[in-house]
Amino acid sequence: MTYVFAPCAQPSVPVTGRAELFPVHRIYCVGKNYAAHTREMGGDPSKDTPVFFTKPADAVVTGGHDVPYPPATEDLHHEIELVVAIGKAGHGINRDAALDHIFGYAVGIDLTRRDLQGLAKKNGGPWDLAKGFDFSAPISDIKTVADIGHPSAGRIWLDVNGSLRQDADISQLIWDVPNVIASLSRFFTLQPGDLIFTGTPEGVAAVTKGDVIRGGVDGVGHIGVRLI
Repeated sequence: MTYVFAPCAQPSVPVTGRAELFPVHRIYCVGKNYAAHTREMGGDPSKDTPVFFTKPADAVVTGGHDVPYPPATEDLHHEIELVVAIGKAGHGINRDAALDHIFGYAVGIDLTRRDLQGLAKKNGGPWDLAKGFDFSAPISDIKTVADIGHPSAGRIWLDVNGSLRQDADISQLIWDVPNVIASLSRFFTLQPGDLIFTGTPEGVAAVTKGDVIRGGVDGVGHIGVRLI
């Protein structure tokens, strides 16, 4: 097969302990999946349900590389998240079978142009400009299920320049990982290479050029990037 020009490079994420890379197919994200964060964003966790949105596959940033501060925003926010890496395709997946579709887990930062998100909410528009920009999905190396199992509890945290901003536990997810996979697979056929950012706890706040962002999930890994 030939193309009119060379296709873009395949986005990928390193896998701990392996030479092979994880090829990224799609990036799905879950909003409103921690009660305290839902409240800090003006929602009601007893009434609101998590929402799904996407980022482009090539938004991933690996290896702790510097992240350019994005254009068209004056209010860039950090959101630390547990990330699920899908290794087996499925549609309409039953919750009880959901874990069978997971290849591994990682730690991600969902960078958000909060001012653009606020404008989109006000106007009833999509979140693409707020969430799906270049370099908006820094991610740690993936650790396989064979190595770490399926974490359902453990500290999730983030600091900026050494000052703690977010500190919670992944057991506080409103929708746990099996429920997220089951629900998402009603709308999309999940494919090997899909990444699911599962939502962020409270404490999201603005960052600026020069800030060093570090975070982690116990038993899964750590991430660190600098905004330039």
